[in-house]
Amino acid sequence: MDEARPFTYDGGRVDPGETENVRYTVSETYLGDPVRMPVTIVNGEGAGPRLFLAAAAHGDELNGVEVVREVAHEWDLADLCGTLVCCPVLNVPGFIAQQRYLPVYDRDLNRSFPGRDDSTGAKRIANEIFRNFVAPCDYGLDFHTSTRGRTNMLHVRADMADERVARLAKSFATNVVIASDGPEGTLRREATDAGVPTVTVEMGEAHRFQRPLIDRALVGVRSVMAEFGLLPSACVHWPGWRTIIDGSDEKTWIRADAGGLVDMHFDRGAFVEAGEPICTIANPFKTDRTVVEAPFTGLLVGVLENPLVYPGNPLCHLVKLDDRTQRALERNGGIDDRP
Repeated sequence: MDEARPFTYDGGRVDPGETENVRYTVSETYLGDPVRMPVTIVNGEGAGPRLFLAAAAHGDELNGVEVVREVAHEWDLADLCGTLVCCPVLNVPGFIAQQRYLPVYDRDLNRSFPGRDDSTGAKRIANEIFRNFVAPCDYGLDFHTSTRGRTNMLHVRADMADERVARLAKSFATNVVIASDGPEGTLRREATDAGVPTVTVEMGEAHRFQRPLIDRALVGVRSVMAEFGLLPSACVHWPGWRTIIDGSDEKTWIRADAGGLVDMHFDRGAFVEAGEPICTIANPFKTDRTVVEAPFTGLLVGVLENPLVYPGNPLCHLVKLDDRTQRALERNGGIDDRP
């Protein structure tokens, strides 16, 4: 790109060298009042790519909200080359209600992209977001947490078969990348299919700010911006080791075969050996104990936070590590979860 470009959206324009805070109308309430989504657009004076940062597609997932806010409003972006489109809260109704889905009929905004202007309320909101603030960009980072009652270590989910997405995923510099193209309707899949390589960043649990994960994710954002030339003075981060999990035999959700109260023996990010007890399930009398063992040697990417389970409830998300990755993990002292 030889020169900086203005960024335009329905009803607005941000020229190079300008920053604009927008409350963009994506829908209306039952009373006909506007539902407005906050967006900050930072357009650098220098030419470069456009990167969108999005969070809270699920309204109770808050860690990414703080990541996007800090990049937009606390970073020194004087030497920015390109454009940042910062959307800290995609699902405004869910965010206000502090629930995962849109409060109207519990629709999942993150299964509604790219949206349609003549369909459900969820798809109409998705259409406004996608058309104005996603499709005009060159790359995207979509921040999520685990759902209520579970927690995730910091990791990236990406379609690693796409070279552009793979470059983006690696530049975010997490220890673990889980390869998949994502379900239909998710922001990362639909944006990538539309020519905007996008990855999902998973970090922590819902309903809270977890400062160490937020700070580490900010390192990842800066690393991405360095890789693609948005911040020429920044450096690409290397996490010390990386494993790319590709294939159903390399990852599994371990589920409860009994109902009861769970005693987890490990936290997220822990390394477990095959056959090692991960948790114990027992009834209120602590009888009829069920010991759950690791089916293979690997890393606990996600674990249960709420200790109450029915049969079939997920207990943890285990990904396989090969011998080389295990040695690298031991050599580097564990997970790169801190800045």
